[in-house]
Amino acid sequence: MQLVLASQSPSRRMILESGGVSPLLRPANIDEDALLASLRDEAPASRVAALAKAKAETVASDYPQDVVVGCDSMLLLDGQLQGKPLTVEKTIARWKAQRGKTAHLLTGHAVTYQGQWVQQTVSTAISFGDVSDADIEAYARSGEPLECAGAFTLEALGGWFIDSIEGDPSSVIGLSLPLLRRCLYSFGLNASDFWK
Repeated sequence: MQLVLASQSPSRRMILESGGVSPLLRPANIDEDALLASLRDEAPASRVAALAKAKAETVASDYPQDVVVGCDSMLLLDGQLQGKPLTVEKTIARWKAQRGKTAHLLTGHAVTYQGQWVQQTVSTAISFGDVSDADIEAYARSGEPLECAGAFTLEALGGWFIDSIEGDPSSVIGLSLPLLRRCLYSFGLNASDFWK
């Protein structure tokens, strides 16, 4: 039995590896924009959880005896879900909009084992610093935040610009170890079953 991560996120892989797990990486390709558009009337937490489940579902049938984990994160800022900015220009605009504010990073999790599912979204409050224009531009040009929900990382350069978080730090990086532990327990498994 192994833990299969339906993601290509280096941050999610790092969290699991730091927690003693060598996940089998099976990135899931889904049309996130189409799925989000079809769920536009749903609550933000439900939309993020649906993305996570769609990822896990694309992989789960190939690994019926393993634990499959799908995750997705989006930032809820001023009532609007924000995904990855993808370009330097959008990253700069996003940071100018979010600096000095508190937003919520929503990390959806979908975990399945032998036909059982647990689906949950973890919300963590992020207080962004009042960052200078020069630092915003330098950070955007570093390339680090372009592929990150909320246009930031907690564990690297972005750590300079986050004043505080309230909630689960591992969920901010991309995968909640405490939530995953509870999922494993609900399946009758232990976290230590997956330690290398």
